[in-house]
Amino acid sequence: MGIDQEAVQPRETFNKVPLMIVLISGAFVAILNQTLLGTALPHIMQDLHLDANTAQWLQSIFMLVNGIMIPITAFLIERFTTRGLFLTAMSLFAFGTAVCAAASNFGILMAGRVAQAAGAGIIMPLMQTILFLIFPVEKRGSAMGMFGLVIAFAPAIGPTLSGWLVEHFPWRSLFYVILPIVMIDLIVSYFILKNVTKQTFPQIDILSILFSTLGFGGLLYGFSTAGNSGWTSDSVIISLIIGAIFLVWFIRRQLKLDHPILEFKVFKDKLFTLTTAIGMIVFIAMIGSAIILPLFMQNMLGFSAFESGLALLPGALLMGFMNPITGRLFDKYGAKWLAVGGLTILTATTFMFTNLSNATTFTFITVVNTVRMLGIAMVMMPATTAGLNQLPDHLIPHGTAMNNTMRQVAGAIGTALLVTVMSSHALPEKGINGIIHGVNVSFFVAGTSTLIALIMSLFIKNAQDEGVKMINEKRIG
Repeated sequence: MGIDQEAVQPRETFNKVPLMIVLISGAFVAILNQTLLGTALPHIMQDLHLDANTAQWLQSIFMLVNGIMIPITAFLIERFTTRGLFLTAMSLFAFGTAVCAAASNFGILMAGRVAQAAGAGIIMPLMQTILFLIFPVEKRGSAMGMFGLVIAFAPAIGPTLSGWLVEHFPWRSLFYVILPIVMIDLIVSYFILKNVTKQTFPQIDILSILFSTLGFGGLLYGFSTAGNSGWTSDSVIISLIIGAIFLVWFIRRQLKLDHPILEFKVFKDKLFTLTTAIGMIVFIAMIGSAIILPLFMQNMLGFSAFESGLALLPGALLMGFMNPITGRLFDKYGAKWLAVGGLTILTATTFMFTNLSNATTFTFITVVNTVRMLGIAMVMMPATTAGLNQLPDHLIPHGTAMNNTMRQVAGAIGTALLVTVMSSHALPEKGINGIIHGVNVSFFVAGTSTLIALIMSLFIKNAQDEGVKMINEKRIG
């Protein structure tokens, strides 16, 4: 990753549209890649002669490596140029995709997934950082709205596209479809990407990287496997203990270093802390739709995988299309009332899923979930943008890395928590509705958490003027 000496560009001196297209395309393929593999796992298992536990590692390793890379990204952004880092991340992702496409056995396929995840873990926070640096405060909501569209749209089409491809072509076609998009994006970005991040050349602290890897990696692995293995299994307990110990060591070390890898001082800003916590809760609630509803529809109501995906599709598409709109509303009115309104909708619709039964219809699930996604669209990106807006420019890389890391942890916790609640509260002796009781309880837990987030959202302030930013810069810096 060579140091590109091209000067950092002021935000007013270049056309942002081509740059936005390059960044959004990179983020799109990174997220699409993460959602494609689930539907194809049975075909991969059959072709490579794998059992379910082994094949699931193709999903788990991606999230694990991705979660380990994200906290380190703030350091990489300060160490290398925008162009150098983005081109390296996309090259790594392209290399991993090519390896997966050509993989002849499980080991090679796993190696490709690791390379893909390492690249994707850099791309997402780097993209958010660039957007915040090239757009003034009053336009960041719209920019983040476009980013939110990508986050919603890629997972919406991923399972459907994957299902169609593996039905008509070999499973390797998933990677052959992605590879040309990555290569085109890589070539175009080489010519149009500008250096917008400032290099401070922090020293590499090996202990911090080691503590971060073991800390976040241990927690993510523990939470990810708890849903299947149970909270009391040895592997889960040991992983969580190791993760917690090393995370505490990592945080304590960062607070002592002059140039930490991940700056925990961002949490000195109350609004950033508040919006990050709200974002984590909303992300956990969103997992309810992504994980619990398909299980409920397929295992308890007898719908096919395609039908369960079809029920979730309108909500994901609406969320995608609403993100640019809520971004513009944020620029005009701020985050508070968007968040309050969105969380009111999300809380109400989540509690509507606490009375499911074997008579629940496809239409009910589709309509209620679609309205839930509207609520999430009103909260997720506006709250994130409001929090990051409070940080001075030199802390934005740390803010985006922290935000993405917390979201990754929330996703792992949410999956494990809701699946465990569903399983532990099922009552098989009472028939199908007794089993569905576990689903209802899991949505009650999700609804309770969103109610807490709704109360928290009342404390969001719409202070975004330069005076507030200067005060924050003095206070945090």
